[in-house]
Amino acid sequence: MTKNLKTYRTKARTVAHFLRRIGQWYLRYWRKNWWHKIVVILASLIVLCVGTMYGIARWYIWSESSKPLQLGTTFIPNYAQQFGLDPKDTMNALANDLDIKHFRLVSYWNDIEKSPGKYDFSQLDWQFNIAEKAGAKVTLSIGLRQPRWPECHKPSWIDTRQPESQWYPQLQNFMGAVIQRYKNSPVLDSYQVENEYLLKVFGECNNFERSRLVKEFNFVKKMDPKHTVIIARSNNALGTPLYSPTPDEFGVSVYKRVWDAAVTHRYVEYPFPAWFYASLAGTEKIIKGRETVIHELQAEPWPPHGKNLVDVPTTELNKSLDARRLQDRFTYGRATGIKKIDLWGAEYWYYMKIKRDDPSFWNIAKQELQTK
Repeated sequence: MTKNLKTYRTKARTVAHFLRRIGQWYLRYWRKNWWHKIVVILASLIVLCVGTMYGIARWYIWSESSKPLQLGTTFIPNYAQQFGLDPKDTMNALANDLDIKHFRLVSYWNDIEKSPGKYDFSQLDWQFNIAEKAGAKVTLSIGLRQPRWPECHKPSWIDTRQPESQWYPQLQNFMGAVIQRYKNSPVLDSYQVENEYLLKVFGECNNFERSRLVKEFNFVKKMDPKHTVIIARSNNALGTPLYSPTPDEFGVSVYKRVWDAAVTHRYVEYPFPAWFYASLAGTEKIIKGRETVIHELQAEPWPPHGKNLVDVPTTELNKSLDARRLQDRFTYGRATGIKKIDLWGAEYWYYMKIKRDDPSFWNIAKQELQTK
C-alpha cells in the first residue's frame, strides 16, 4: 500500500510539474503581441479537443472491457474466385480451420437478380449453410452499395443515373426478396444496409440521397423488426453522425496502410492511434446511445496504382502488409476497445497459403483467432 501511494504521489508531482511548465509557457506567450494570443487560443482549443477525445476513449474502453471480443471476417465468393480459389473451399477453411464464428456476407443485386423478377439465391444459400454447420453467425449486407469494387453492384438492366423513381421500386423489391429469404435463418444476426453510403470519393455510384438511405432503413426494420440493422460510416472522419437514420449499431472501417495515388505516390500509414476509434465509438454511445462495430479492419495489402493483387509480386505486397503487420493489426483492433470486429481480406490469407505457398498470414490469423 505504501509503495503504491509513493508511486501515485510521484506521478502526481510529475503531472503537476508538467502542467505548471505549460502554464508558464502560455503566460509568456499571452503577454506578447496579438499574434501570440491567437497561437495560445488555438493551442488551447487543440489541447481541449484532443484531451476530450482521449477522455471519451478511455471511458469507452473501460465501459466495454467486460464484454467478450467477437472476431469475424467479410467473405465474398466473387473475390475468392478472382484469386483463382474455389469459393466453397475458401469459406469452409475459414469456418472450420480458422474457426471463424462470424461472417459478413454480401447479396449483390447483379448476381441474384440478373433479369427482372428472377432471383437466384443458390450462392448465398450455400454460404448460409456453411455458417450454420460451423455454428457461426451472419451479418448480411443488403442494398445497392455493398463491399468491394465497384461498390454499387447494380444489374445491367438498371440505370441508376436516371431519376430515383425509375429504379428504386425495383431495388426495394429486391431487398424485400432477400430479407424474406433469410430473416428466419437461425444464423442471421444482423443486416448492414448499404456500405459507407455517403462516401462519394470511392466507387462507381450515382445516387447519394440521404432520403433513400432513410427509406431503406425503415423498410428493413418494417420487414424484419427482430434483427439488428447496422449502417456504416467512412474510415477516419471526425465527429458523430447526427442525421437520420439512427441505426441499431454504427459500423466503422479501419484502414492503416494504403497506397496514396493522389499526392505522394507511395505507401502511407494513417497516424491515428487506436484510441481515436474508441473516441468515435464513445461519442456515438454518448450522443446516440448506440454501439459501434468495426465492419472492415484492413487485413490485406493495398496494392500500388490500383493493381490486382494477383498481378503484384509478393515482395511488393509485403510492403503494404506482411505477416508481422497482420499480427499488429489484430493488436490494434483489440486496442480500440470495440468488441465486434470483422477483418477485411481473409480470402487473401487463403490465397497466399494455397497459391503462393506462404502460410504465414493464415498461421498468424489462426493464432490470433484462438487467443481472442
